[in-house]
Amino acid sequence: MSAASERLDTVRDLLTDLCQRHGFEFGFQLWDGSVAPAGYPANAIAVKFADENVIAALLRRPKADTLANLWASARLDIVNGSIFDLVARRPKIRTRKLWKELDKGLAFKALRQFLFLPRGEPWPLENIGKDKPSDGSVGENKANIAYHYDVSNAFYELWLDPEMVYTCSYFTDWDNSLAQSQTDKLEMVCRRLRLKPGESVLDMGCGWGAFSIHAAQHYGVKARGVTLSEQQVSYANEKIKRLGLQDRVTIELHDVLKVEGTYDKIAAIGMQEHLGHANYAAYYQTAWRCLKPGGLFLHHAITRPGKSAAARGKKKRAEFAALTRYIFPGGELDYIGNTIVGLERQGFEIHDVEGWREHYMRTCRHWHDNLVANWDKAVAEVGSVNARIWLMYLAACSITFERNNCGLYQTLASKRVRGSVGLPPTRSDIYRGDWAYKG
Repeated sequence: MSAASERLDTVRDLLTDLCQRHGFEFGFQLWDGSVAPAGYPANAIAVKFADENVIAALLRRPKADTLANLWASARLDIVNGSIFDLVARRPKIRTRKLWKELDKGLAFKALRQFLFLPRGEPWPLENIGKDKPSDGSVGENKANIAYHYDVSNAFYELWLDPEMVYTCSYFTDWDNSLAQSQTDKLEMVCRRLRLKPGESVLDMGCGWGAFSIHAAQHYGVKARGVTLSEQQVSYANEKIKRLGLQDRVTIELHDVLKVEGTYDKIAAIGMQEHLGHANYAAYYQTAWRCLKPGGLFLHHAITRPGKSAAARGKKKRAEFAALTRYIFPGGELDYIGNTIVGLERQGFEIHDVEGWREHYMRTCRHWHDNLVANWDKAVAEVGSVNARIWLMYLAACSITFERNNCGLYQTLASKRVRGSVGLPPTRSDIYRGDWAYKG
């Protein structure tokens, strides 16, 4: 028997033992077309290894960056199902314990046979530098934003809603479409800010301009949006011109921490995640400086659990470090307790905090499914590597929110004043009746 055949038999035996010992509800397809365990149906969900060097790479370095490169190159793939299907069928055992309970004889045999094999090619993400916290400079912030958002407007159009809202949507009914839930989110932000005709609004990190445009169209405000993405600015300004809103909405290429002017209301929807911990204080200071006394500030951001190791100042989880390296450079998450403290220290009064974790779980699932539905177009637009990385990213985000490893909060604050800030005595104006927005 050749060495290659022996390696194939060892992997098949090892994977079969895993499946039998831990009750795997999926199988494996090997590079020669065989399956493990033997007789596993060809049309059932399985993990597919494109070549034996995938095994060598995983055994030598079982790390998140190895998985990311193998997935991006499609050398490690899922057939007859999705990432969600695979996760739902994985054994209910921690990965660390699973490795400990491997058949040691088979494991050492595999290690001996594969240890000196090359890892194989391609390795498409290897030249992407290690991620680091943002230093707050305009140049670095712009580079980080461009990396994530200037992939292609056409690519984002394939899986976002028609208004191009790239933040957590709001489901007034869990069965609502993505388009309806994103429109309802824009409406919720407007209501929470109690927008009135003629008011001035600053949209910090405005994306493709959806909130600014909605607020101007339906609430009669004058909105200014700022972003560091050139493609977002181009897209938003074309839309503003098409809608005839040039006198009410401006979208500019501008660092949010350098904004000047004074505004009645400010919204920051999914922007803090880009800033890095060291720049949170400057972010709160900017919002406070630009807001009129008594004015309302809506802060909308992803959070980590307050008791997590990362929240206590330790290093990022490996999965999050991979996400920030390959998808979201400079990204860091706060926890809601620290957000409240930061706002209060700056001089804000907190009026409302609402958790939207389950809303984001569903939002990311909609995005993932839209990308799958438009897969060929996505690959044609940005290439297979980018499309596969974004697909994994969207699935991982949905699963992370489902497992409650991340949260999302909308926090309403005002610039502290003595006496009343003019808010109504209840929230009934926000949650009035069956208010799914109809336009």
